[in-house]
Amino acid sequence: MNLNKAKDFCRSLPGVTEDIKWGDNLVFSVGEKMFAVMDDNDKAKAIALKVDDDRFLELTDRPGIIPAPYLARMKWVLVEDLAKLPEAEAKAMVKRSHELIFAKLTKKLQREIEGAA
Repeated sequence: MNLNKAKDFCRSLPGVTEDIKWGDNLVFSVGEKMFAVMDDNDKAKAIALKVDDDRFLELTDRPGIIPAPYLARMKWVLVEDLAKLPEAEAKAMVKRSHELIFAKLTKKLQREIEGAA
């Protein structure tokens, strides 16, 4: 999966907003909490995602997946080249990141997002 497909997939998830932070990072959020971060340029290949705590070490042991700078303590990984992952796995990782962040939102905000979807 390339980053353009990843961007489209992020946009298709419920309650997603996007904005530019820190100069040139495209950030996808749900309930104003980010779940995916990538460079906003055509040459970018990497994406940072939240992962399950128990999968963090497993994933960072794989080549091309490292602890995300500044976010590793919160169990975020950086997939250095998203195109090297099978599309189904890449989509599953993005979707799971969205689910993990969504689950931390207030129940009221979750209902509002689900009602708008």
